[in-house]
Amino acid sequence: MKIAVIGAGSWGTALANVLAGNGHNVGLWARKPEVVNTINTEHRNPRYLSDVALSENIVATLSYKDALLYARAAVIVTPSNLMRGVARALSDVVDADFPIIICSKGVEESSGLLPVEVFESEMGNASRLAVLSGPNHAEEVVKGVPSGTVIASPSDETAVFFRDMFASETFRTYVSDDVNGVELCAAFKNVIAIAVGVSYGLGFGDNTAAMLMTRGLAEMSRLVVRAGGDALTCMGLAGTGDLIATCTSPHSRNRRFGELVAAGGTLDDFTAQTHMVAEGALACRTIATLSERYDVELPITDVVRSVVWEGADPRALAQTLINRPLTTEFYGL
Repeated sequence: MKIAVIGAGSWGTALANVLAGNGHNVGLWARKPEVVNTINTEHRNPRYLSDVALSENIVATLSYKDALLYARAAVIVTPSNLMRGVARALSDVVDADFPIIICSKGVEESSGLLPVEVFESEMGNASRLAVLSGPNHAEEVVKGVPSGTVIASPSDETAVFFRDMFASETFRTYVSDDVNGVELCAAFKNVIAIAVGVSYGLGFGDNTAAMLMTRGLAEMSRLVVRAGGDALTCMGLAGTGDLIATCTSPHSRNRRFGELVAAGGTLDDFTAQTHMVAEGALACRTIATLSERYDVELPITDVVRSVVWEGADPRALAQTLINRPLTTEFYGL
């Protein structure tokens, strides 16, 4: 069948190639004419994953309507701060039962809503919505390196529909009904990856990184549980799995951004160098809305936000974390 993929960044390109490899025709929406032209004529993305030959089943377009024409489902892979605009644009084109899966990670700054909640508020019918998240670096997925992911939806039928659509010999798909838990994990792990990157950038070692990852997982779990999610989700692919991949891999843009920050760099510097969005930079600010709403203590997230957005000294704040009062390991759960 035909699938519309909205967003031709690295993750959108990789998922488009997975779907095309499964025999689907893909209408890939991109913002830049040169990206559209190169994908259609040379079968490669000139800006992202440019060394990978893409399937001829992928046809790029500058038009939402063309991407969605005759499509049976849409895959959303745009930055989280564009979610509401994308949802509004799609609401004018598709009907109320059209299946949509959201593969973007973050929290809307003004409202504290997760991407699936943004789409529901603009388009209704949550049962046709799903989210996808896991330890999935685009650079590896696009090359067929074995990977696993989780697809969550309030509807078993929708979850299974997308599970089967994406599943391949190298891309294993699992289903869940914990939509909010999966999305919170997806946003949160990027913040912890920045912290780990800063830690390495300051010259700390693997012990420090492991401490930040596990204490970050504790923060993630506290927030997920308070927001009505399942603590076990934090132990799965969207939680621990994605946290490990994002904090340890050289492919991780959020870890690389943290290393740049430790060296005195800024978010603008990172964007100019990579043409990518470090989603954790926005998430560390937007998650504060949820921290206040659910009265959850998130010390690592607070430190990352202070360093990224307020220009705080990362080494001084690292000492502040070390000097926090001692407590039980799993408090607040």
